[in-house]
Order: sequence, then C-alpha cells, then structure tokens
Amino acid sequence: MPKRIRNTMQAAVKKRLFNREEYHLMGEMGILKEKHIELINGEIVNMSPIGSKHSSHVKKITALLYRYLINKAIVSVQDPIVISKYSEPEPDLAILKPRKDFYSEIHPTASDVILIIEVAQSSLDYDREVKLSLYASAAIPEVWIVNLQDYVLEIYSQPKENAYSKKVVKKPGDEVHINPLDISFNTSDLFITEVE
Repeated sequence: MPKRIRNTMQAAVKKRLFNREEYHLMGEMGILKEKHIELINGEIVNMSPIGSKHSSHVKKITALLYRYLINKAIVSVQDPIVISKYSEPEPDLAILKPRKDFYSEIHPTASDVILIIEVAQSSLDYDREVKLSLYASAAIPEVWIVNLQDYVLEIYSQPKENAYSKKVVKKPGDEVHINPLDISFNTSDLFITEVE
C-alpha cells in the first residue's frame, strides 16, 4: 500500500477517549447501563462477570482487613479511585488513609491509597498487564494480586513510571505485612480452601 494512503488511513482512525466528567455524566443520564464497568485510560471497559469464587474471596479478605484495620484505615470495596482525568478504576479492595468524612465529597485519589488488592481469576492477565501499569503510573505504593489460578499472593511495590520494580510471591503459609500500618498475618488467611 502506498505510504500516503496508509498515513491517511491512520489519521482517519482515532479513538474518542472519555474523561471522568463525561463518564459520570453518562452514568447520571442513564447512558451507561452495564454493570461492572471502569474508566481506564479514557476507555469504558466492561469487566468480566464476578463469579462466586471471586466474590467469596473479596468477602473473606474484607472481613480480615476490617478485623486488623479498625481505627487505622478505611477499607474500600469495589469503589472508584481517581487515578487521572481519564482513569477511574474500581479495584476489588483498597486500603485508604483515614478521613473523618469517609471521602463523602470526592472519590479517593491515588495519594489517598495505602494498598490496592485485586482478586484475580479470569482477570489475571488484565490485572497484571493493564491495571498494574495504571497503578504504578499513579505512584500507588503497593498492589497485591490475590492469584486464584495459582493460589499465591503477588506483591508489587516500588513504582517507577508505568511499572513496579519489585515483585514478591507469597504462598499460603507465608507471612505478609502491610508495613505502613504495622500489621502482619498469614497469607493463608486470604484464601478459601475446601476444608473451611
């Protein structure tokens, strides 16, 4: 194909990205009827349906965090985090700096986040490839992926540009720490086993 025609085709195909204001306006007007959507890098992304294995792990981890974090931090469950003008993901869990108003006037921003936890089964590749990059670009200090395919906890820290420079994998039985809050527990506590 001649170079001039190829350049014309490339120029003609452009994505229309949405910002957070437009995204919320579409929700308020009833245009966005789908459940489980997120605004990621200007695109409205349909998330996978939440299966019972995924949701049961979110419930278990939520209960665990409430037990350890009472009066220390806010546990946010599948709520928006403002990353940029074009990104507002809804992580499975986020541990937020405490605020008396519980973020009633505005969604938490990346600077309010102590830790993000994503529970991943069918979304594992997406969480690793898209979400991690997004969180690192916002300098969120630490992200955990509760990997339900391999039953391990992946801990990502030390964000630099669009990636985390440190990755640690913990198996059930290993101890895990939330350092800024000075709490520790066993990685096994994050997973539901058939024996329970």
